[in-house]
Amino acid sequence: MSPASVVRLALFDLDHTLIPFDSGMAWTRFCIERGWLPADTETDYLEHCRRYMAGDIGVRELHRALVLPLRDISRSGLDDWLAAFEAGLAPTLPAAALALVAQHREAGDRCCLVTATTRFVAERYAAGFGITEVLASEAARDSHGRLTGEIIGAPCVGAHKLDKLLGWLALEGLELKGFARSWFYSDSASDLPLLEAVSDPVAVRPDARLREVAVLRSWTVIERLSD
Repeated sequence: MSPASVVRLALFDLDHTLIPFDSGMAWTRFCIERGWLPADTETDYLEHCRRYMAGDIGVRELHRALVLPLRDISRSGLDDWLAAFEAGLAPTLPAAALALVAQHREAGDRCCLVTATTRFVAERYAAGFGITEVLASEAARDSHGRLTGEIIGAPCVGAHKLDKLLGWLALEGLELKGFARSWFYSDSASDLPLLEAVSDPVAVRPDARLREVAVLRSWTVIERLSD
């Protein structure tokens, strides 16, 4: 790779940023439609999403709601499900978001998806966008390779997104400040630690708090990325 001083870095949140919906819900519905999970799995996940947005539960509880229904599926079986899921993603990826990522890739920028979504779902969306590097919440498995519902280490959310990014760069002998320019696209004020760390923070369909901060600091605001 070229020296960091002449390389630019583009970071992207996933849910409600590159895609205008919740990736976990899309995955859950996909599994239900194929009869792989019971219909009430969607109701349970929706309730956990509502409680998470209300601040009543944390990201670990939301992760469990997404992952625990899969606990009896073998690793190879889950891989097959995920391959089928990825194969049908293209029509759900917004053209404007695809064009944005392509613009960065064609400019030679290093691109990375940085999301709270569990890795096994996030990687499928990253592939759809042509993004090869992913920082995400890591789902724990037991000694038989089956999902436990827990997260390994810190979830990739809030200030932990910045920690995970800095840790990833450090493993490659790089520093965020060494990049000529760095972007982070996000919809949520929970991502302020990482937004504040890059040279070019971009608010995409921002929530009320992020919009207030973005306007106050003259950050770029993208109102639509779903056309």
